[in-house]
Amino acid sequence: MTMGGLFGTTAAVGVGLLQYKRGTAPTGERGLLVRAMVAACDDAGIDPSEIDGFVSYGNENNSPDQLMGELGTKELKLSSMVWGGGGGGVMTAFEIAAMAITTGQADVVAVYRAIAQGDSGRLANAVIAHHVNNHSIAAGVVTPAIVCALRAQRMMIDHNLPWSAVEALVQADYYHGSRNPDAVAYGKPLDIETYRSSRHITGPLHLFDCSRESDGAGVVLMTSAERARDMRQPPIYLLGAAHGAEKGWGAFIENDMNYASSGFAPVARRLWDKTGLGPKDIHVTQVYENFTPQAIVALIDHGLTSWETVAEDMVLENLIAPGGRMPVNTDGGNLAQGFVHGINIVVEAVRQLRGESANPVPGARTCLVTGGPGSRINSSAIFTNDVV
Repeated sequence: MTMGGLFGTTAAVGVGLLQYKRGTAPTGERGLLVRAMVAACDDAGIDPSEIDGFVSYGNENNSPDQLMGELGTKELKLSSMVWGGGGGGVMTAFEIAAMAITTGQADVVAVYRAIAQGDSGRLANAVIAHHVNNHSIAAGVVTPAIVCALRAQRMMIDHNLPWSAVEALVQADYYHGSRNPDAVAYGKPLDIETYRSSRHITGPLHLFDCSRESDGAGVVLMTSAERARDMRQPPIYLLGAAHGAEKGWGAFIENDMNYASSGFAPVARRLWDKTGLGPKDIHVTQVYENFTPQAIVALIDHGLTSWETVAEDMVLENLIAPGGRMPVNTDGGNLAQGFVHGINIVVEAVRQLRGESANPVPGARTCLVTGGPGSRINSSAIFTNDVV
């Protein structure tokens, strides 16, 4: 048993996801979130009152005490939030949920995130606190896009990051999104010339290199592996998760060690150690792309490709379902499916391993999910539908 006894001991049993064009949500954040939680409970076949644990990340505005009355919560046993990192902490929330369930601190834990810009404003503004301070602002570094663009430039200089790999990831996202009825890009494939001619947001990033901002809410319900076997849906087991940062990473002064990286290397090493798996054991990946170059390097840091082979590995035919040898973002990802601060790619991981994805990967048994690359705290996890 690895991961401190957490390997395969918990499972995702219900998912709920609501998504709307930015600024068009029919209710505020809490209304969206309650609907998503009820949908996740219906998916799992349990009553919402049975949720006794709540975990979120990224400065979520909706605390459990606000939700209890509307869900009819019988007893609150766990209330937790991941510090720092914004979307980089999404998989840490699942690690916390698994630890609580396995140690008997909670029975059914909702991992969630909600965004409605009528309530909380632009997400880009909300996450500035995670990425910039007065030192950065004085130098004109005032948005996450600029931070990531600077790092992307260094990746190109230090490692000769091939832009063909970036283009292939964008194409793969839109290939999958255009075939996913739940995606904002459904029915809207993106040709490479449209991508190349799109306006620059901050060099070298084009419009289509940037994640979309959506209104919405997403929920994944976790419970013990034993209880999961009696749920409405087949259990999707958590094999392991890891989070953290290496020394000198993510400082506000933009002078980090390994500046031209995604920050995932130490997290990935611990994830492989905890699970006993390696990159070759992964059948499909949902990689968080806040901005495309960082997502490419997240794949490199996890060992799915390398600086030496990224140009030949990251080509469209390798990245798409059903036949690609390293399929990624099978719902369209943050670029083409939508963006509810990353919880949506975890929902897709569960759906993919259930066989419910709009872009199924035949025979997929394992799915790697990463949090936001380049954040000061990073996290990733592995799910499976087959614990031996």
